[in-house]
Amino acid sequence: MKTKKELPECPVATSVSLIGGKWKLLIIRNLKSRPWRFNELQRDLDGISQKVLTDSLRQMIDDGLVYRNDYHENPPRVDYGLTDLGKEMMPIIDALADFGIYYKTVVD
Repeated sequence: MKTKKELPECPVATSVSLIGGKWKLLIIRNLKSRPWRFNELQRDLDGISQKVLTDSLRQMIDDGLVYRNDYHENPPRVDYGLTDLGKEMMPIIDALADFGIYYKTVVD
């Protein structure tokens, strides 16, 4: 996790630094329902590269939003899910979804 000194002073900028970009929000959206395996996420997020997914997951793990569970099995089995801190972002994700639905109703 970043220290307070490393975070922007503005709280909105802090939030954007954690979930900014196209893919992080969509990853969180998927992890909202259940833990996902890497390949499941990559298949569901059409257009995301392996590198971008890996980097995004690592950043969100470092930020304390996502956990990585390695089952230490052969063949390897790993899944990703939201931490309690990551679950605190659900009202933000839900509000974005609500606005997207509303926006589609008012745009021709």
